[in-house]
Amino acid sequence: MRKTVWIFGFLAIAIMLLFKLSTYAVVGGNLKIELVIAAVALAFFFIGIYLNKKSLSSKTNNTSEVDTDKIAELGLSKREYEVLQEISRGLSNREIADKLYLSESTVKTHVSNLLLKLNAQRRTQAVKIARQLNIL
Repeated sequence: MRKTVWIFGFLAIAIMLLFKLSTYAVVGGNLKIELVIAAVALAFFFIGIYLNKKSLSSKTNNTSEVDTDKIAELGLSKREYEVLQEISRGLSNREIADKLYLSESTVKTHVSNLLLKLNAQRRTQAVKIARQLNIL
């Protein structure tokens, strides 16, 4: 993602410079330079479209099925698994509690159980391990 942002940033700067140069070409009366600048700007435009399509097509979702046997093997309860899914969406304990109609202390208990069962030290590490185990 960062690479794409940098590429589009450089393309935008290049296009702005080309338009600035085109104003000097109009003032100077040299239309031949203006046509070259417009062609280069169009080339940058199409390069940007190509890079955008390339970056979007590389982000194919891994639609493999969840390994329910692994969930059972780890001993995750249904509620712990729901909490793990909400953690993977980036929700805080309070947001998870509101969404699942639980108290915040219950969510904290589920999170600590998840960390133990997945042998993780942090929530982000638990999500990473869960994705590696194909349970998310």
